[in-house]
Amino acid sequence: MKFIKPLEEVGLKDISLVGGKNASLGEMIQNLASKGITVPSGFTITAQAYTHHLEKNELTGTLETLLAKINKQQLKELASIGQEIRNLISSAPLPDDIAQEIITAYHTMEQRYGTLCDVAVRSSATAEDLPEASFAGQQETFLNISGHEALVGVCTKAFASLFTDRAISYRIDHGFDHMSVALSIGVQKMIRSDLASSGVMFTLDTESGFKDVIFITSSYGLGENIVQGSVNPDEFYIHKPTLKQGFKPLLRKRRGSKLIKLIYDQATSTKNVAVPDTDRVLFSITDQEALELASQALIIEEYYSQRHGTWCPMDIEWAKDGKDGKLYIVQARPETVHSQAKNQTIIEEYLIDKTAAKKDAIIATGKSVGRKIVTGQTCVIQSPKEIDQVQEGSILVTDMTDPDWEPIMKKAAGIVTNRGGRTCHAAIISRELGIPAIVGTGNGTDTIAPQQSVTLDCSSGEVGVVYRGVLPFEVKRTEVTTLPASPVPLMVNIANPDEAFTIAQLPSAGVGLARLEFIINNTIQVHPMALIHPDQVTDPDDIKQIEKLCLGYTDKLQFFIDKLAQEAGTIAAAFYPKPVIVRFSDFKTNEYSALLGGKNFEPTEENPMIGFRGASRYYNERYKEAFALECKAIKKIRDDMGLVNLIPMVPFVRTVKEAELVIKEMNLNGLERGKNNLLLYMMCEIPSNVLLIQQFATLFDGFSIGSNDLTQMTLGIDRDSSLIADIFDERNEAVQIMLSMAIKGARNLDKKIGICGQAPSDYPELAASLIQQGISSLSLNPDVLLKTLIMLGKK
Repeated sequence: MKFIKPLEEVGLKDISLVGGKNASLGEMIQNLASKGITVPSGFTITAQAYTHHLEKNELTGTLETLLAKINKQQLKELASIGQEIRNLISSAPLPDDIAQEIITAYHTMEQRYGTLCDVAVRSSATAEDLPEASFAGQQETFLNISGHEALVGVCTKAFASLFTDRAISYRIDHGFDHMSVALSIGVQKMIRSDLASSGVMFTLDTESGFKDVIFITSSYGLGENIVQGSVNPDEFYIHKPTLKQGFKPLLRKRRGSKLIKLIYDQATSTKNVAVPDTDRVLFSITDQEALELASQALIIEEYYSQRHGTWCPMDIEWAKDGKDGKLYIVQARPETVHSQAKNQTIIEEYLIDKTAAKKDAIIATGKSVGRKIVTGQTCVIQSPKEIDQVQEGSILVTDMTDPDWEPIMKKAAGIVTNRGGRTCHAAIISRELGIPAIVGTGNGTDTIAPQQSVTLDCSSGEVGVVYRGVLPFEVKRTEVTTLPASPVPLMVNIANPDEAFTIAQLPSAGVGLARLEFIINNTIQVHPMALIHPDQVTDPDDIKQIEKLCLGYTDKLQFFIDKLAQEAGTIAAAFYPKPVIVRFSDFKTNEYSALLGGKNFEPTEENPMIGFRGASRYYNERYKEAFALECKAIKKIRDDMGLVNLIPMVPFVRTVKEAELVIKEMNLNGLERGKNNLLLYMMCEIPSNVLLIQQFATLFDGFSIGSNDLTQMTLGIDRDSSLIADIFDERNEAVQIMLSMAIKGARNLDKKIGICGQAPSDYPELAASLIQQGISSLSLNPDVLLKTLIMLGKK
């Protein structure tokens, strides 16, 4: 056959003939089927058919004349000419020789899959998926096409989609001659994800470019809704290195709203319907399916990386068939943002003025795309017909975008959408353009006014914030290759898992302090004892909020364990295999009381800073059941996820006897020092810790000095009291003596001792002094790590 090739007979060598999409599908069928990658079969209509269609209908000269008239700056003119070109191509009759070959190939598929076999018709440009030009989403896809007449009928529409407005604009921007790019069509057996789920996965973190995770999005129904940004999907992160070792490192998962799903429709091929409430509150795939998808993504990435001779992160579309329950790969292409980024040795940090970024200035929040901050005037529009309203540097605010919006988006300084997830069209194009976006706000077009001055802040992790007004911020750029070596390991303090992948790219030796309090307060939000003894919670609002948070969990204790393990595990994974020291929760009673249900379990203390906190809680009848949940979460991270770089640390240990009681509780809950190479650290933050360091050293493998509490306890200062705040100073002579004694005592016993308190971050001269005294490591706030490294390098 002249114009048809089965997918099984094409590969990456055939991009000029069948386009990037089809070539990649054939490559996987030929080379990865034996490794468990299942790609639906089908055939390609080659680029020769497209050329033949133009020549037979004498369209080439007309198209060249029309294309020569296009002025990229005149978007309405571009749209008008694009429509004229598409009409010419789609209305021209498909040559009989092409049509007959298509009918024959389709009948062959019918013999395999049944009469009126349903197929997906995908456009595949011949310059597509080259490293320097992704072309992703530029052309059209037609789903649930049945019968040879319908198939032949959509082929001219597919050919015409080579000249969508966004494709024309994209080729101009990337220097491609319009007439040198042809279009192939892929005809592929449909996967019945309309009866199940589908989504997109990337073999890196799409925001930070972090290499060691696989990011999966999933929603009910056919996959176009996720790509177009019509739904807010579920999200999953899986850790590559420990997945390869056979563990189950599901780091995090976020449930999306999934309001609609795209399904089959007899009259219009497909249609969107509402997702029942009972399904919205569930995840659209199981944890095991997420892990299985991640394993397939690993195989695909490794194959393409080997073939390219360098790391090749992948952008993969997948679908689950609701009839056979199997997972299929329906597209795979090289990721083209982070893999092609220039100056990858430069660390760029956007830092907003915290004093100006107040809660009452927030007008919208959503999922952040990009790690930048921009300011500008908003342009709130509903469709591409309003493109003339978008000015250069505008903040584009709309319900959602699709590929037709690309010429407009190129003008924007930032983008805000009501709908969409981190793999939707708006997110993908924002990354390509290098501008920040906040997607899935839910109501951004309602809360953000037209022509309003705003600040888009995507600098602080997963949640992006739109602030009212122009807020001050700064950008720090550091060339990593020029940094000096540090005389001791420099580690980082971290609380927010959302920032872990970005912070992990700093030149640190690991994490000296990861605080569980942030995770419990922001992600779990519930007092653990309220989950263990829900009958004792009396506030109706608390009960209602707890039920909402625990949706999908029949066992509320497992909710606490899973969430804590996923969030703390994300930090451990980000720095793997470097050590990550995770401190057990050190809330004070007043802080615990603020959690949902907390007031039913916490006493009232006059001075909670030196009250029922730290180790004293872990063996006490009032809390030890909750401490067991923390232990089980840590055990899950180490044993199930394989993140054995996590080192638990016990805070505020007043006496040696107390340490022994805590260790006993840990043993009862499966955390035994030495088992599975488990190390156990202790905070050194009370004078008794310093004075009895030799006795504590028999129970712990290392120490971390908490300079804040050590100063408080040495000087007798309540850190919460503003009346005596001016006396608090870690540089006080008494505190310095305590620091010196602690370092000397630990080193004499051959135990590691670092410092994770605020002092080294605030006072670089103190950091230098501690190094001279033999401190094992310094753990600093991320924003001062580079400054401290440079300072120490000058000593």
